[in-house]
Amino acid sequence: MDKIYYSPSHEYIKVEGNIGLIGITDYAQSQLGNVVYVDLPEVDDEVVAGEDFGAIESVKAASDLISPVSGTVIEVNEELVDNPGLVNKNAMDTWIIKVELSDASELDGLLGEEDYKALCH
Repeated sequence: MDKIYYSPSHEYIKVEGNIGLIGITDYAQSQLGNVVYVDLPEVDDEVVAGEDFGAIESVKAASDLISPVSGTVIEVNEELVDNPGLVNKNAMDTWIIKVELSDASELDGLLGEEDYKALCH
């Protein structure tokens, strides 16, 4: 079963083993409004915890996507190139990148679901 962690910058990571699916939370997509563009990294790019790996643009705003962990991008969600609005339909099931974690202990610094919900209210 996947374990889900949240960052204060409203990204989530669903982790199974040392692989994580990273996307934005439902709260983040609701704040952005209709997503019109997602700037994706390349496969084999390195991401660093706390640093941006791309951007997401809506009709209201553009926001950097901040990686909750460090690792190597092993897959990007190509569906978002032609259909970025998928993020609005179900943010928690529409991952943006798949990452092989380089340091699983970084997950300890992220929020659990209850702490994340408290942050959003």
